[in-house]
Amino acid sequence: MQRHDPAIATPRRAIVISPDRPLTAELEPLLTQQLAGVPLTHQSSYPSPRDVNSQLGACASQLIFLDIASSQDQALALLGELAHLNGTQVLAVLAGNDPDSILKCLRAGAADFLIRPVTPDQVEAALSKVSRLQPASDASSEPQQAKIIVVMPAKGACGATTLACNLAFQWKRMGAKRILLADLDPLAGTMSFLLKLKSSFSFMDVLQRGHELDPDLWQTTITTSGGIDVLLAPDLAVTGIPQSVDASPILNYARHQYDVVVVDTGSVYGEWNLSQARAATELLLVTTNELPALQSAQRALTYLDANKIGKWKTRLVVNRYQRDVGLNRDVIGTALHTEVFETIPSDYEAVQAALMEGKPVPSATPFGKGVAQLAERLGGGGPADKPKKPAPSGGLGGLFGGFFSKSKK
Repeated sequence: MQRHDPAIATPRRAIVISPDRPLTAELEPLLTQQLAGVPLTHQSSYPSPRDVNSQLGACASQLIFLDIASSQDQALALLGELAHLNGTQVLAVLAGNDPDSILKCLRAGAADFLIRPVTPDQVEAALSKVSRLQPASDASSEPQQAKIIVVMPAKGACGATTLACNLAFQWKRMGAKRILLADLDPLAGTMSFLLKLKSSFSFMDVLQRGHELDPDLWQTTITTSGGIDVLLAPDLAVTGIPQSVDASPILNYARHQYDVVVVDTGSVYGEWNLSQARAATELLLVTTNELPALQSAQRALTYLDANKIGKWKTRLVVNRYQRDVGLNRDVIGTALHTEVFETIPSDYEAVQAALMEGKPVPSATPFGKGVAQLAERLGGGGPADKPKKPAPSGGLGGLFGGFFSKSKK
């Protein structure tokens, strides 16, 4: 049997994650021979996606063999987090040649896949592919991957695009050197209007040439504003993006080129937007404290959960918050059964003045201070979370029922 070419990069450790003992026994002799000298360990249970970084993120170069068949939902949720660990490549191990399962694994970030019964030729081919994707490098020179902040509106007109723009500029004020602001809304992208920018290229050009992306080509597709790279949406709406197309080529390239990537999406729904949610380090779901927006937020949270988007990275942000209008912060959190991560105060005049000039909202304004606090918390330097109060029975449905019953009296 031909062993993995030693001239090609080999991982510093290999891990098999599977509760299936026969699968582990099947893989061990193959991996021991193909990855001679590489420490091989086994994990008999799926780690919590929340704890992936602390449990498995310490090694600069690792190869993970992930059992998909034993619990597909649990494994896919874990795969989405493993694929974003620095220096990690994941090979999905499938029970059979199921095109749908294969596609789900690749979309979630798997570098390649193995099909049982696993053969030496399969392992050889997969290791060669992984080596081509991640050539040998010294751990000390391995670049830090960007924090990817995906901003999603619970419904239209919640101010998500304005928040995304100002969040990117706030990261600039905080000292981040390389920042990308990406408008990935194919239908109603308004970033160019807000920032008064014009470009002959858009993210669609990046998708079409994703296989040949390099720094020179990337520079032709972006424009700059205030020291921030901006990737714009097309001038004309793009309808009917195929289900097979996702945002991975854009975000996978950007995560290695920037310190922070802020993504403005058009919606929570659909595979295009879900691909961005899966790639996110932090997912900001933006709502207001008005009842229709909060009902939309409830539906959005349910949809994200049904599609295995981790709750551990979904942050509820209440924009245009007014204490004396709509529901207060504590009631929102308990009604939606999730913490309100941050509130951004209503500051109509300052926001409108900035939009007219195509500039970020000044940092000294109430809105600017709210964005600064949000950025600090996302960076790990913000205030401690407020304690939650017990949730009233009935959830948001109870709140809506109470509201309407009062209005009928």
